[in-house]
Amino acid sequence: MALALRQLARRIDAAQDRLGRGVSWIMLLMVLVVFFDVVLRYAFSKSAVWLQELEWHLFGVVYLVGAAYTMLYDEHVRVDIVYSRFSSRGKAWVDFILYLVFFYPSAIMIVWTTWPFVASSYRVMEGSPDPGGIPLRFVLKSVIIVGFVLLIIQAFSQTVKNFFWAMGWEERAVRVHEVH
Repeated sequence: MALALRQLARRIDAAQDRLGRGVSWIMLLMVLVVFFDVVLRYAFSKSAVWLQELEWHLFGVVYLVGAAYTMLYDEHVRVDIVYSRFSSRGKAWVDFILYLVFFYPSAIMIVWTTWPFVASSYRVMEGSPDPGGIPLRFVLKSVIIVGFVLLIIQAFSQTVKNFFWAMGWEERAVRVHEVH
């Protein structure tokens, strides 16, 4: 059972790695959209609502879908005044416990409370309230749920790996290199 869980964690990590690298192309698209918007505004004194909305739609997708990739590589922001003093196994135990106590309840609550918000948006086929804006806002709102589900899936992988590290069955240093 334990080896099957560890294998599942590796598959999740590999999928999240591919998805995160795919999201980086959306980041490139976002940079190009912002560049085009700035050129339109300052060189031609033109502006398009849909272009400005596209900027923050793309940012939302990158942020929400890329969060699981960030978790995979343990690159999220943390205050580690005390944490940094722990041994590798101590850190693994802390991470394991904090995922169970804080992360899962919070992430599940966000998905649970966002669901009616997104469903309502789908019912009315919500679009931009601004003339000339992007019409399919309900699709963007769905990314909130998708992003947090991806985070929950990655947290499962992190929880399994932290348990293995905490038990001393694997070394924590394996973390960054095991996906590739």
